[in-house]
Amino acid sequence: MIDDMLRTPEAIRDAERWTAHNYHPLPVVISSAEGSWLTDVDGRRYLDCLAGYSALNFGHRHPTLIAAAHAQLDRLTLTSRAFVHDQFADFCRELAELCRKDLVLPMNTGAEAVETGIKVARKWGYQVKGVTPGQANIVVAEGNFHGRTTTIVSFSTDEDARADFGPYTPGFTVVPYGDLAALTAAIDENTVAVLIEPIQGEQGVVVPPEGYLPGVRRVCTEQNVLFIADEIQSGLGRTGDTFACDHEGVTPDMYLLGKALGGGIVPVSAVAANADVLGVLRPGQHGSTFGGNPLACAVATEVVRLLATGEFQRRSTELGARLHAGLRSLVGRGLVAVRGRGLWAGLDIDPALMSGREACERLAERGVLAKDTHGATIRLAPPLVITEEEIDHAVAQLAAVLAG
Repeated sequence: MIDDMLRTPEAIRDAERWTAHNYHPLPVVISSAEGSWLTDVDGRRYLDCLAGYSALNFGHRHPTLIAAAHAQLDRLTLTSRAFVHDQFADFCRELAELCRKDLVLPMNTGAEAVETGIKVARKWGYQVKGVTPGQANIVVAEGNFHGRTTTIVSFSTDEDARADFGPYTPGFTVVPYGDLAALTAAIDENTVAVLIEPIQGEQGVVVPPEGYLPGVRRVCTEQNVLFIADEIQSGLGRTGDTFACDHEGVTPDMYLLGKALGGGIVPVSAVAANADVLGVLRPGQHGSTFGGNPLACAVATEVVRLLATGEFQRRSTELGARLHAGLRSLVGRGLVAVRGRGLWAGLDIDPALMSGREACERLAERGVLAKDTHGATIRLAPPLVITEEEIDHAVAQLAAVLAG
């Protein structure tokens, strides 16, 4: 009788009926949220330990970001890039300063930022480096996740993401992640860039060996190749520094940013680089109607200002240490391994116990939301506004799930 009164089952059936089945969501239907907490259509609350794959670094409905969005909605939302609007320059300047770069190119989604980075690197290769026309290649890593466009899945090693979407875009060389010797050997006279995630999120929050990122930086400099860091998931405070590259004192030639840049309100992405790189573009050669729109800029400027205080990077460092200590205590008690940095963790569950999907379903039953990937691995990426008590609660619920 109680189930007949719940709204969740019908809402899920309707969603399944009217959408393409390109996702397999957990059976939860969210209707409202604030901070680190979500509420479903039946009034049940859940602790969000996914944060929109890092798009919600500042939590749900952060008051500063919501206020910026409301104020801008009452004034101006879109002009296209045919005109300049009054929010544009501040956003680009403040983001460029945060990245320690000369220029910013705003787009919308993370995949658009990656596509932009690829196009800019190729154009730079032809116009600046002198690569043979039509022969530019980019070195990428196994286990990468940079988006879902046809070009990007062309160099994916995940068959679910890649299979049956060919013919594939050429111009990419795939090497093992974390293997500096293999990366170095793959570079030739037509290589224009190395494109990597400083930490591989979709693969299970895989942190490369110490010294790998400085090695990539050194090799790229020696070979006159652009180092492109995809910090779409790892950047903007997630790992305890503004960028994951900062942990090893590395500055790439190009940052690819997204997710948290929109504050969980609007899709915002960007490419940040110096003028000798982004300066290869001329009017008409690349663009986006919605890229850098007034609403996006108003929200994203406040995101940059939140990061400029350093508060969220400190929270990620301190609370991340608590999270990882709690998770490491479960190794040998249902967990095989724990990886990550800051408020970001990949957990390998003993496959003899359950799959990652099963673990996430059981966590959801206990009021904690997380996401599985690659079989028996789950990812935790709570909002940076989470509290110590909430972290302890999440770890306790995971322990209970693992204990059966």
